[in-house]
Amino acid sequence: MGVMEGRRVLIAGARNKWSIGWHCAAALIREGAIPAFSVYSERELDDVRKLAEGAGVADAPVFLCDATVPEQVEQLYRQVGEAFDGKLDGLVHSIAFAPRAALSGSYLETTQEDFRVAMASSVYTLIALARGAQPLMKAAGGGGIVTMTYLGGDRVVAKYNVMGVCKAALESSLRYLAYDLGPDNIRVNAVSAGPIKTLAAQGIPGFSSMLSQVAERCPLQRRVEGDEVGDAAMFLLSPWARGITGAVLFVDAGYNIMGM
Repeated sequence: MGVMEGRRVLIAGARNKWSIGWHCAAALIREGAIPAFSVYSERELDDVRKLAEGAGVADAPVFLCDATVPEQVEQLYRQVGEAFDGKLDGLVHSIAFAPRAALSGSYLETTQEDFRVAMASSVYTLIALARGAQPLMKAAGGGGIVTMTYLGGDRVVAKYNVMGVCKAALESSLRYLAYDLGPDNIRVNAVSAGPIKTLAAQGIPGFSSMLSQVAERCPLQRRVEGDEVGDAAMFLLSPWARGITGAVLFVDAGYNIMGM
């Protein structure tokens, strides 16, 4: 029996087989979790249904939701409540977006609109989804929330620009959420992954050289794989991590510890 056996988990942001959200889902399914999915578009709806079928959970519900729209988040949790009998044990938040123009050039040139879109998509969605999950997790006796961050929120990564600022805000938000939700036995943590080949990452200028640099300089002298991030997220949602909240767990082959 897996460590997540019978636990109901909503995965928001699984897009395709390369996405970190899907790697998290695969680890949770392997350990016995009962998944539901929230996706942004019709195309992702079909892709995730096929992935769920291949993973042996063809009956897993897949819901459409733009998590920046409050009415859609409310509708999502009505559907999740119906699917899971009013209870939820876990939430994976793997949502981030910035306009392409904001990921090139200098951070100094970030427009107000691009800043607003990036923050609303990458940070406020965690708050909105956590708020919606709270009553369902409280009914379950507690739960866990995991989001995805990156070292660029703490240090300058060239061309990461506004997304680095979003990750800094995301990490601060998870700490405040951990404080607010702690009395309900709801834990909030993050996985800080090293660079991983995903479709979204391909939009970051210089991403290929970033992969090579990390593999060359990190203590383990290799790249990080998506399933390693998925396993870490599963751990943080599991009973094994029941005493951990407000934390950022690095899964980057040790790159974060390196100086010169």
